[in-house]
Amino acid sequence: MQIRTTLLAAAAVAISTAASAAIVASAVIPLNVRSGPGPQYPVIGAIPANGKATIIGCIQDSMWCQVNVGGKQAWAYSKYLTATLSGRSLAVSEGLRQFPAVTYNAPAVTVGAAPPPVVSGTIVDRPLTAAPLALTPPPTVREYVVGHPVQPVYLNGEVVIGAGLPPQIALAPVPGYQYQYAYVNGVRVLVEPRTREVTYVYQ
Repeated sequence: MQIRTTLLAAAAVAISTAASAAIVASAVIPLNVRSGPGPQYPVIGAIPANGKATIIGCIQDSMWCQVNVGGKQAWAYSKYLTATLSGRSLAVSEGLRQFPAVTYNAPAVTVGAAPPPVVSGTIVDRPLTAAPLALTPPPTVREYVVGHPVQPVYLNGEVVIGAGLPPQIALAPVPGYQYQYAYVNGVRVLVEPRTREVTYVYQ
């Protein structure tokens, strides 16, 4: 009886250890990480293309997961992270239930602080299989974009190269340049005006 009890206890420990084993994910494209689970939270870092992040857990019924990147805890949009799940390489967003459920406790709002930004639409996710466009805008474009700020907008999702902006988001022209720009989710982006695809993200 003692041997059976010991074996059962050891099996329980092994199952618990396997279930709690950290899952390492890879970013399919340069991906911002934020201080909270949503586009309204500040960018506090980034995972480079093919860079690694450990999944801590994901919010149920959400596309946002808490991650550890280089020893720093942050939040990432799971659509652009891949991991080996059930023996297959999948987008983390396709296997959210395989990760621990986590919650986010927003810090208390300071009296007199500005209200949270209004999310006014949804970014069109980029295909995971499409290669990002190679673009190196000249420094003069950055100078113009920074020197001529536009109204910030907030959209569900994350801005990455190849994602699309919905038609209600106004784009601003850059004189003498083929791409236009917008300020989305706290990040300046260049956009192809015909397709409305993000072609460059200023980090």
